[in-house]
Amino acid sequence: QLQLVESGGGLVQPGGSLRLSCAASGFTLDYYSIGWFRQAPGKEREGVSCISRSDDNTYYIDSVKGRFTISRDNAKNTVYLQMNSLKSEDTAVYSCAAGYESSCTIANYDYWGQGTQVTVSS
Repeated sequence: QLQLVESGGGLVQPGGSLRLSCAASGFTLDYYSIGWFRQAPGKEREGVSCISRSDDNTYYIDSVKGRFTISRDNAKNTVYLQMNSLKSEDTAVYSCAAGYESSCTIANYDYWGQGTQVTVSS
């Protein structure tokens, strides 16, 4: 059974850091493009950062460039999202997803985790 499990969310003060993990079971993440998506209350889900399966090219939404870093650890079958200099507007449920296309378009992702809450507040 293909499964993605996110972890690492929580409550952090503005300016703080969190590292989200996306662990896969039942399949090898290295064969897929992996995306991190977030949805804040009352807002649409958006692609935050993605890493392609073919050449590990990365994409970041403008609002997180220079603050977030996506990476893979193939030995652990896990993808990470390091989030630094967090802002209140980063508060959302963060989900990881796996797909075949090298893009950060939600419709291109077939397998989804359940999400982890990130709250940035003082």
